[in-house]
Amino acid sequence: MTSQTSESDTPLFYRDPQLISSRDHAHWRIRDGGVEFAQQTIAVPIVIGEFIAAARCFPILFSAAGDTINPIALLGLDANNLFVKNGRWIEGVYIPAYVRRYPFGFIEHRDGVALGIDAASERIVRDGDEGQPLFESGEPTDVTRQALQFCDAYRAEADVTQAFCQALQTQNLLIDRRADATLPNGRKFAVDGFRIVDVNKFRALDAASVVEWHHKGWLALVHHHLASLDRFEDLLARRGARDRESLSDQAVA
Repeated sequence: MTSQTSESDTPLFYRDPQLISSRDHAHWRIRDGGVEFAQQTIAVPIVIGEFIAAARCFPILFSAAGDTINPIALLGLDANNLFVKNGRWIEGVYIPAYVRRYPFGFIEHRDGVALGIDAASERIVRDGDEGQPLFESGEPTDVTRQALQFCDAYRAEADVTQAFCQALQTQNLLIDRRADATLPNGRKFAVDGFRIVDVNKFRALDAASVVEWHHKGWLALVHHHLASLDRFEDLLARRGARDRESLSDQAVA
C-alpha cells in the first residue's frame, strides 16, 4: 500500500500547487465540484480530531513516510476508493478533512508556510464569471479566508497528531501488519505496508504513561484505532457490492 501522507512538495492529490497571491490569481475563481480527484485513492491522512468520526467508517491505520508516522483512513482494497461513486462521496459517510480542504492547502516556502491552491484542479476557473472569486479589489474574498482558516486549523491539528504518533513510536507500540481478504467470488486482496498498535504492548504501558496518556486523550485515540479495525469487514462488503454492481451493469449493456 502506498499513500503520500505528509505536506511535501507534491502532496497527495496536488499536481500543480501554487502559492495564492492577489497578483497571480487576481481573476481566478473556484466553482463547486465533486471528488473525482480521490476516485483511485486507497488511503488519505487524518488527524486525531477525526478519529471518532473516521473510526465509524474506515479502518484507521498508521503509515510510515521516512521517519514520520501518520494515521491514515483506509478507503479501499485496491486502487479504487469505495466511498466515491459518480464523482461524489457516498452520502452518510464521513469525509476526511484532507479531502474537504482540496484544492486548497498549505505550501512550504523559504519564509514558512502559506496558503496555496492546486492550479491543476478542475474546479479552477481562470476566465469567466463561473464560481466564486478568490480576490476582489486585491483583497481575499470569504472563500479564500475560509480556506485559510480551515487549512490553518488542519495544520495545527496535524502538529498535535505528530506528537501522538511520536509517543507511539517512543513506546514501541506499532507493529507491521498485512491484511489478506477473499471475496465470495474468490477474488483475493492483500493490503500491506501499514502498522497498527500492538494490543499486548498497549496493555503493558507503565502506570505513569497511562495517567499521562489519559490526560492527553491518547488512550481513547488508541481505543478508537483498535475498534476501527473491524471496518475491514465493511470494506470487503463494499468491494463485493461494487463488483456485483459492475457485473450487473455489464449484463445490461
